[in-house]
Amino acid sequence: MPMTPFQQKVYEFIREIPRGKVTTYAAIARAIHCRSAQAIGQALKLNPFAPEVPCHRVIKADLTLGGYSGATTGVKVREKLALLKAEGVEFVDGRLKDSSRVWSGE
Repeated sequence: MPMTPFQQKVYEFIREIPRGKVTTYAAIARAIHCRSAQAIGQALKLNPFAPEVPCHRVIKADLTLGGYSGATTGVKVREKLALLKAEGVEFVDGRLKDSSRVWSGE
């Protein structure tokens, strides 16, 4: 399936998120001049390059985990959590434990 220019822009941006850091759907939307965090989520849901293009490093604005590969519960979300934990990013009671892990993109 061919990639849209929008998806390519999103994937290029998230390639820059350092290991051990996360950013939010809303922050990506602002950074690439998109008005919809939801559109970012839709592009990431279709990411054929995961986890090399690290969409697992994108969380919700309220610093909760969010979905992964189109799922909001179950195996895929546990996979996202495991990938982040392996990078030192932890969640407690469903929220990011350490807000210094949020990457600003600058």
